Amino acid sequence: MPMNDQDIKRFSGVIPPVIIPLKGDRSLDREAFEKSINRMIDGGVTGLFFLGSSGEVVFLTDEQRLEVLETAIEIVKGRVPVLVGVIDMETMRVIEQAKRISDLPIDALVATAPFYALGGPHENERHFRQIREHTDLPLFAYDLPVSVHTKLDPEMLLRLGKDGVIQGVKDSSGDDVQFRWLVLENEDAGHPLQLLTGHEVVVDGALLGGADGSVPGLANIDPHAYVEQWNAAQAGDWKKVSKIQDHLARLMMMTRKVTATVGFGAGVGAFKTALWQMGVFNTNQMREPVQALQGEDVRSIVHVLRAEGMVPTDSMINFDWDC
Repeated sequence: MPMNDQDIKRFSGVIPPVIIPLKGDRSLDREAFEKSINRMIDGGVTGLFFLGSSGEVVFLTDEQRLEVLETAIEIVKGRVPVLVGVIDMETMRVIEQAKRISDLPIDALVATAPFYALGGPHENERHFRQIREHTDLPLFAYDLPVSVHTKLDPEMLLRLGKDGVIQGVKDSSGDDVQFRWLVLENEDAGHPLQLLTGHEVVVDGALLGGADGSVPGLANIDPHAYVEQWNAAQAGDWKKVSKIQDHLARLMMMTRKVTATVGFGAGVGAFKTALWQMGVFNTNQMREPVQALQGEDVRSIVHVLRAEGMVPTDSMINFDWDC
């Protein structure tokens, strides 16, 4: 299904996967949500991705997904493109997610491979082709093997791009060799895909290799740095790109300081805790069954924030949730 090239090229630059603030009772915190979204848009991001893994999508009921999305659209007000995750276990459930939001003013859909009942290469390719049959929106394939246990084949992605099935890839595989090859082969094919890295720590290398942009969860914390890095890359100032990446890599170390939990609870948990300590969020509450970080984990995250100039060195730690 052919789409306007200029329309597709809007999906470049810095497109953070938006982290969702919650109140103590785990309901959506509209005030903090608006503050965070406006902060990123004011910081110069070129789009926002809602209902991704950073947005705790798999922890949400259909009603909660819709609430988050409708609230987000109301806050964004068309200022930047809105990408939306239609992430679910199998093809028909993904298509149902897409149909449920088909009347909303969104700009692109993002889907992973099916998960739980794992398929092979043929099933994965059919999955994306079936989604395309049910939407006219640009479609991004989300490569997230750590969560869905399937690495999307670069040759398949390129084939789907050439056929107009998908218009881009959000690569959070951590496989920088495969991503570099995909960038090269995409160029050789005439650039049918917009290629975005979700790998916060090595965005500099991805941009140098020809990526169209980044989708870094850490941009919720420091959107200005990622935007400045993108602008420097566009200007060919690779020394500045590298210097900014060093700051971002050190800031990302907050996720390594967490000892109470691992995986999602340590990653998104650290980001929520940082936003809470920076005064953007009102709590660092997580969706069930994940618990909010407390005690020494909070102290360690604040130490990283202070070291990287994200909070004053004499700032007080908010212990309202420290049990």
